[in-house]
Amino acid sequence: MKQGHGRSMNRVRVRRFESADWTGREDLLAVEEPLEIRVDVPAGDGRTEIPVSVTMRTPGNDFQLAAGFLLGEGIVASREAVQDIRYCHKVTPQEFNVVTVSLRDSVDPSLLTRNFYTTSSCGVCGKASIEAVEAQVAGCAPLPGGDLMLTAEEILSLPERLRASQAVFERTGGLHAAGLFDRHGATVDVQEDVGRHNAVDKVAGAAMLDGRLPLHDHVLVVSGRLSFDIVQKAVAAGISALVAVGAPSSLAVDLARRFGLTVIGFARGGAFNVYAGAERVGG
Repeated sequence: MKQGHGRSMNRVRVRRFESADWTGREDLLAVEEPLEIRVDVPAGDGRTEIPVSVTMRTPGNDFQLAAGFLLGEGIVASREAVQDIRYCHKVTPQEFNVVTVSLRDSVDPSLLTRNFYTTSSCGVCGKASIEAVEAQVAGCAPLPGGDLMLTAEEILSLPERLRASQAVFERTGGLHAAGLFDRHGATVDVQEDVGRHNAVDKVAGAAMLDGRLPLHDHVLVVSGRLSFDIVQKAVAAGISALVAVGAPSSLAVDLARRFGLTVIGFARGGAFNVYAGAERVGG
């Protein structure tokens, strides 16, 4: 499962106005390119390849992104379901923008035929219907209470620790991030992408491919806001707590409460709000 080496940043020439004067300079931009995700499944006496989705993403960790996407959509549930992941070399010059995930067993065809397009700003845009998404999440079991407890100090430290690990954001200012932390606050994984949902998929996909699911004793921290699809992906990965710098949506909170997920928003400036799962927050 060797991955390509897509660039995460591009240099461009810009004209800058500052202090009543114009100058020419170079600037760094975060790269945004399409990634088509396909699945290869058993069919009759052979196999068939089916396009599942196109997402706008920042190149890098594409296999983890594809695996995490399929996990969040309920198409796979564990590392054992995945036989192989590869780039499609039949579509040059876009070979590193098409990823095929070979599955060991056939899957429900209805999960593969939504044909939705995912933008870098919204993970649920283009889905057939919100009912279809809710039906997929309904297959997940409620999260166990577990022993995960978070103090106020730990919660407030996590966004800063995530920010300190955002190497590409530091140079471009144009990427979201998702970070996975264990119950002791140690950093497990940090991923960046133009799409907040893609960064979450990369984190969840990496954990799945490493055989580390479910992530009951872990916290997922995201830059920006919390939408329904972020909670959906966290539930699918078995993550117990979500911390965001921004606000959650009403649907995100409803889903979190239904599945016993702790949701914390506006974690910045020495304060935060607990929207769901307050029993995991000490003090």
